[in-house]
Amino acid sequence: MNIKVTPYHFEALITEGYTLDQVFLLKGIKEGFDVQKLCDSTPRLEAICQSIHRKGLVSDNYKLTEKGKGILEFMESKAETAVILKKREGSVEFDRWWKAYPGTDIFKHKGKSFTGTRTLRVSKDDCLAKFSNILSEGEYTVDELIAALEYEVLQKKENSIKTGVNKLTYMQGTATYLNQRTFEAFVELIREGKTVDEEPTITGGTDI
Repeated sequence: MNIKVTPYHFEALITEGYTLDQVFLLKGIKEGFDVQKLCDSTPRLEAICQSIHRKGLVSDNYKLTEKGKGILEFMESKAETAVILKKREGSVEFDRWWKAYPGTDIFKHKGKSFTGTRTLRVSKDDCLAKFSNILSEGEYTVDELIAALEYEVLQKKENSIKTGVNKLTYMQGTATYLNQRTFEAFVELIREGKTVDEEPTITGGTDI
């Protein structure tokens, strides 16, 4: 397995936060090596495997993502024409989802205000890598992930109106939400055509 490294490629990799160890593993995956077995062999290799997953270069089942393929294409290109794939490629889709996620559990809905104490958007860089991995699997689109999020948020807000208790405070933080794949159940509801039963708008109510 050959990897040609010029000073230009090496400098660009280091600048963007990648290592030759990571490139070697990506090359092995491309050529069909049993990388999972290799990663389980020593703590050092396990750490490298975790790093390429965390950076969004491979999916959960160690398939190359578009980002991972881009790194290899960069390494195989001529130095004078090479352009490395940026670490935050795919962030346009992620930013749409990130902005749709409630920043905190404080909200106002249908004339009623609910106080809270929690920050819900956390670990942005880790979330970007996880989000990219989920999209690379091809099972869900970014529009479905956003729709699933909006469904759950609206459901919690409506339940807050019904009960008078802030249900958004039970919303998972972004990192836990993605790691536990909470969106899956809501995507299924949306695909089945389900909608949230909404309460009438409150007028002249008292904020809590």
